[in-house]
Amino acid sequence: MNHNHAAEHRPPTSALVIGALGVVFGDIGTSPIYSLKECFTGHHGVPSSPENVLGVMSLIFWTLMLIVTVKYLVFVMKADRNGEGGILALLSLAVEKIGIDTKARAILLLTGVAGAALLFGDGIITPAISVLSAVEGLNVITPVFKPYIVPLTMAILIGLFSVQRAGSEKVGRWFGPITVVWFVAIAVGGIRWILKDPAVLTCINPRYAIELFTHGGTKAFFVLGGVFLVVTGGEALYADMGHFGVNPIRIGWFGLVFPSLFLNYLGQGALLRVMGRDNPDLMRTEDFSPFFSLFPSWALIPMVILAAAATVIASQALITGTYSLTLQAIQLGYLPRLGIRHTSAHTRGQIYIPTINWMLMIACLVLVQAFGSSTALAAAYGIAVTLTMMVTTVLFFFAARYQWGWDLNQALPIVVIAFTIEGAFFAANALKIMDGGWLPLAVGAVLFTLMTTWCTGRNLVRKSLDRGTFDQDELIESLKNSDRLIRVQGTAVFMSANSHRAPNALMHNMKHNKVLHERVIFMTIVTDDHPFVSPSKQVELVELAPGFWRLSGHYGFLQEPNVPQLMRRAKHYYDFDCNPEQVTFFLGRETIVPSKERGMALWRETLFAFLSRVAEPPGTYFRLPEGRVVELGMRVAI
Repeated sequence: MNHNHAAEHRPPTSALVIGALGVVFGDIGTSPIYSLKECFTGHHGVPSSPENVLGVMSLIFWTLMLIVTVKYLVFVMKADRNGEGGILALLSLAVEKIGIDTKARAILLLTGVAGAALLFGDGIITPAISVLSAVEGLNVITPVFKPYIVPLTMAILIGLFSVQRAGSEKVGRWFGPITVVWFVAIAVGGIRWILKDPAVLTCINPRYAIELFTHGGTKAFFVLGGVFLVVTGGEALYADMGHFGVNPIRIGWFGLVFPSLFLNYLGQGALLRVMGRDNPDLMRTEDFSPFFSLFPSWALIPMVILAAAATVIASQALITGTYSLTLQAIQLGYLPRLGIRHTSAHTRGQIYIPTINWMLMIACLVLVQAFGSSTALAAAYGIAVTLTMMVTTVLFFFAARYQWGWDLNQALPIVVIAFTIEGAFFAANALKIMDGGWLPLAVGAVLFTLMTTWCTGRNLVRKSLDRGTFDQDELIESLKNSDRLIRVQGTAVFMSANSHRAPNALMHNMKHNKVLHERVIFMTIVTDDHPFVSPSKQVELVELAPGFWRLSGHYGFLQEPNVPQLMRRAKHYYDFDCNPEQVTFFLGRETIVPSKERGMALWRETLFAFLSRVAEPPGTYFRLPEGRVVELGMRVAI
């Protein structure tokens, strides 16, 4: 495994651990605010009897152990793509050794895209439920704050999304230390109540979880939907692996995060057992929060403030993660080009996508206003995450089998155990579909449709354009003896999606203008299946004939193409003098014409035509110099 891209100027391990605490564990670290409460409230909660509390605590412990510790930290994080993780990186590993035209590859690609689409749904719900649950802590102090919970939550979210344009580099320096304080505080809060009921520690015995299912009936199965909330955010450990490395994440988990989380859950369980002896209906009390009740009255306001900060950090991690996922999808050809802004000159991956930012903000505000409480939102949370985790399990199996050559007896037991556990969680969460669980599924379905429509549409456009062009070598041969074209001074760069076909812009230029520049460069930007491509391997230059060159730019799916920079690298590595400020760039501008005769369904072709119109212009996306671009329009029927 090549980790060179991540190892450049990598800070010390201690600094990486602190950074990981602020980014990687933000989502899972704020789950205690609302997770345990959902196990004992709502339509599917179990009664908070001492026996049920031990059973739920046992389920929480073994869920954290099996899903986060064993599945992700031990096995899935082995599946890195040049040090990078995430569902699209895993997808590239899973399909790499499978035949290009096979049905298995096509099914895996659709499965991976579906998982990525569901992650967008998670990105909408997480900021809303996290911030809302933290602000609800004000209700524990006094009911006077209740009318202001939703407006205050919306104000915090508006502020959070509004500062995204400035970038998170400076703010990020505070994330780690604040999160450390958070984990220490929740651990101390838990210990305080564990000392009052040490018997809660016996929950690590799986017997209590088994007894809960044995005697709890269908309610015990339903409670899995609440238990699963403790591992939402587990996917982030794998997705953010490339930023910090495997070891800092593992050190952070075992050294602070897992002990703090479990101590807090134990404390909440002990509190329910102690307080429940005198008040069996404790969990039915409106606005009761087992999390905030852990702390003495003098600490409530500081904890509410700290919880709000922690949930903002968790939301920030999800927002930036959504930006990264969008960039990957664009580069891999599953989403149209969008305006991307770099917010740091020093840190790779610090990006801001305005369109995604404002869409996320509007969606979060609508959710907070529509659902009104974290309990109501919790019904919509979990089902998309379970499906994403199941997709990760499937992709991991194919990566293990075909990328690493694992024997079936090695790979199958791991996958079967993980899939069975996650399948049970999905079944329990599926019961929440009518209560709001349909929301992330609907978001995922819409994004899956957009992604597959864009990918299929681009392939149809490419095939349609290729039918009207020649092979580059054939075209050059035919031009050698042609006296119908006037050769003019200067350099023309024709950009094309196909590295071996003559660009349509060139064909149109010759047809209508009857001229050809003395030096012609065919340029193609290629997105490789790797996250990053080193500068020395990004540029590939071939002289096809006197005056004709083919320049290919290779980028990873976590990199943005930069044509002027690519041309400067061609000078550095090939001594090819080509100043981007002194050449003319010719681009094809296609107008999509939906047709009933071929291609996709007419409504999908209409959708693709709309997406093509709203996509960022290629000149802007490829960072071509202003005033040096000529666009030649053409109508393409699909």
